[in-house]
Amino acid sequence: MVTAVRLAKFLADAGVASRRASEEIIRSGRVRVGGEPVLDPARGVDADDDVTVDGRRVGADPVRRVVYAVNKPAGVVSTASDPQRRPTVVELVGGPERLYPVGRLDADTTGLILLTNDGELAHRLTHPSFEVAKTYRAVVSRPPVRDAAVRALRAGVELDDGRTAPARVTRVAADTLELTIHEGRKRQVRRMCEHVGHPVVSLQRVRIGPLRLGDLPLGRVRLLTAAEVDLLRSAGPSRNASAGSAPRRVAASLRSAPKRGPSGSGGRGGRRAGS
Repeated sequence: MVTAVRLAKFLADAGVASRRASEEIIRSGRVRVGGEPVLDPARGVDADDDVTVDGRRVGADPVRRVVYAVNKPAGVVSTASDPQRRPTVVELVGGPERLYPVGRLDADTTGLILLTNDGELAHRLTHPSFEVAKTYRAVVSRPPVRDAAVRALRAGVELDDGRTAPARVTRVAADTLELTIHEGRKRQVRRMCEHVGHPVVSLQRVRIGPLRLGDLPLGRVRLLTAAEVDLLRSAGPSRNASAGSAPRRVAASLRSAPKRGPSGSGGRGGRRAGS
């Protein structure tokens, strides 16, 4: 018996896009089933259905799931393509897989971003219900950052789109903060810091759930190990609450990974962008 699945999940499983992005692709009219346009992401389909996106058939055969860690430079956009022809994070990886970013970083923000063709993992890491924490290091203006500002950020501040959830905040230096949040509002960290009187000068994401950036060089890309991907799959409030040992193990793995080029047996581990 053939089992039907939601169309959005079908596209995500086929590596077209994350589940959330697949829903938008469907609603935009780009998907057809049996030659007929479908706008409902919940429409049931199975392996026997003829599903196309932009006229290209989407297969139901399992694809090899991969996850890459990228240390995104400033000026690179977190999309698969850009109408303004700016460089994209997908171009940093290259290769045969159809990849998409897991969430976004502003063009002027650097640091850790993941690329994958695993729609379920991307959904888990980005959907607010899973509360996967992200940690950012912000260099701010008007130092020093006083205790009152740190307390306000920890408690939550009132932004134009509502009050932020409590954040974990560490003052690293007089002008530097590390903030851990699990919300994904647009430019949230920048707006939070500006609210307490310290506009951001530079911003870097250094952790997603249990995965730390480590010393992956700027502009470099590395394929994650199966163990690292498993840790990401288990990310969430319980993992983040006790993230003492697990993040250190992953960070050690990132640091100790050999930085081989694309011709090495390890694939694109540690490859420099553009190489």
